[in-house]
Parts: sequence; structure tokens; C-alpha cells
Amino acid sequence: MGKKVILDVDTGVDDALGILLAVRSGAFEVLAITTVNGNVSMRQATDNTCKLLQLLEAEEAIPVYQGADRPLMRESYFEHRVHGKDGIGGALADMPLHKAASDGFAADVIIEQAKRYPGEVTLIMTAPLTNLALALRTAPELTQLVKEVIVMGGVVGSYGNVTPTAEYNIYVDPEAAKIVFHAGFPSLTLVGLDVTRKALLTKERMDTLGDTPIGRYVRESTADYMQRYYERNGVYACVLHDLLAVGVAIRSDIVTTKHYYVDVETRSELCDGQTVCDFQNRLSKQPNIRVCTDVDTDAFLDLFVRTLQT
Repeated sequence: MGKKVILDVDTGVDDALGILLAVRSGAFEVLAITTVNGNVSMRQATDNTCKLLQLLEAEEAIPVYQGADRPLMRESYFEHRVHGKDGIGGALADMPLHKAASDGFAADVIIEQAKRYPGEVTLIMTAPLTNLALALRTAPELTQLVKEVIVMGGVVGSYGNVTPTAEYNIYVDPEAAKIVFHAGFPSLTLVGLDVTRKALLTKERMDTLGDTPIGRYVRESTADYMQRYYERNGVYACVLHDLLAVGVAIRSDIVTTKHYYVDVETRSELCDGQTVCDFQNRLSKQPNIRVCTDVDTDAFLDLFVRTLQT
């Protein structure tokens, strides 16, 4: 079996592609997929996740657990404009749901699996960090039980994608992100917009997926997403934010990382959700996060396309 992982998702377009890569790669033993409020409601994210597993014929092998249905302290902030009303561009709207989520709460499942496999579990977090923050409140020792945490979130050297300074996943629940960043995980990697914006899936690469159920799903689910990117940037492409976090879990060598102290702004009128990286150690604090600073885009895209072609 491969690396033991739990995926924590708010299944929108790019989370869904991350799930496809995680399951099809064969690199993981997916212990569970946990869902959370984010791009869409927790319940919608759960339905999307269950349908994706049906598409992959993996619904019996991988359990799905529902998690937090709201941020720790704030109102929900959905991204229907980017991901569509259902979060995945309507791509599986006609698919009947055969198997619903399993009984259990996401934060409890994370704790249970980490205790069952101490030192072996990788958490791949591609959503607001509410579930993990709740797990840490219950079991602070979780930091010493999991192998590593890979977070898609934040931006340290560029602009945000929901406000001028904040990336979406951190902005939605900055208090949760702050808890996770300061918890003391020995291995915490931040896959932020600084690198995910370099991971563009163009129409040409997408067409190489062929006329298969997976290929058709990818094209349909990303159609509006690519149109939004074109309207803002003048290029027809799909930014693979969450997918890159999964890629890093498969092949850590596709990114360059540097160890920095990173904090989260939670009390600013203009900058809530900003990930503040102390590049010059001006705060004289110990580094807490491995920040992704560069990515081998071709290696990553080749990994994605080859995996989904098989």
C-alpha cells in the first residue's frame, strides 16, 4: 500500500481534480476523505465528493465523513461565481448518489486515524482549516501523531485571490489557520498561490486526456472555471491550486521549499486572512512552516496528465 493519507476538502473544481489524482495515482492508501464548509456548503461538498468516488468506482473503498458546516467564528463565504452553484460546474448534476457519507465527524476521524497509525498519516488539506483546528482543540497531541501536514493555502510574496492580500482557504477561516500554524507540527508545508499560479492546465494539455469518462468530466467541470480565468487574465487555463498539494504529497521534489515563520492576520479591516511570512527573521521567531517558493510546472502537469490517462 502507498502512503497513508486523509484528504480534507471543500470539493470545488480543483479539490475534485485533486481527488482524481489522489485516487488514480496509486501512491496513497486513502484512509478517509473529510469535508468542510468552504467553496460550497459542507453538505454540497460531501455530495460532490461521494459522486466523484462513484465516478472513480471507489465509493466502497474510501469512506467520506462530514465535518464543520461553518468557520470557527465567522460567516460562511462561498465561491459560487468561480466554481458554479454546485461547486463542480454542474459536471455530475445528473449522477444519482448511491452511497452517502459514513457516520462520524471529520475532526474525530482525523484524531482516530492518527492514533491508529502514529507517525504514518499525511494530512492533505485543500480547504479552510476548520476541521483540523477542531481536531487540535480536542487532541493537541495530534501534532506529534501525524507524519506531515500539507496545506493548500495562503500567499506570501504576491496578491490574494479573494482580497488584495488573502488567499481563499485562509480568508474563510483565518482563526482556524492560525491555530494550525501555531500548533507545532514538525512538518507543515504551505502550498500557496506563489506556486499554484504557475500550475496552469491549458486546453491543449486537457485534450490529451481523451474521450474517457474522466476526460469528459475534467473538461465539463472546468469549462466555467477556465472562462473566469480568461476574463481576468486573458488566458484559457485552469489553475490547479488544490491539485498541486496532492502532487506535493506524491512527489515532494516537484516544489522548492524554504523554512520560515508564518502567521495569519485575523484582526485587520483590510488584511484579514493574509499569511504574513517573516522572510528576514525580523520577529526573531522559530520557523514553523515549509513554504513552497517554486514548482517544476512541467513535471507536475505531466504527473497529472499521465495519471488520468491510465
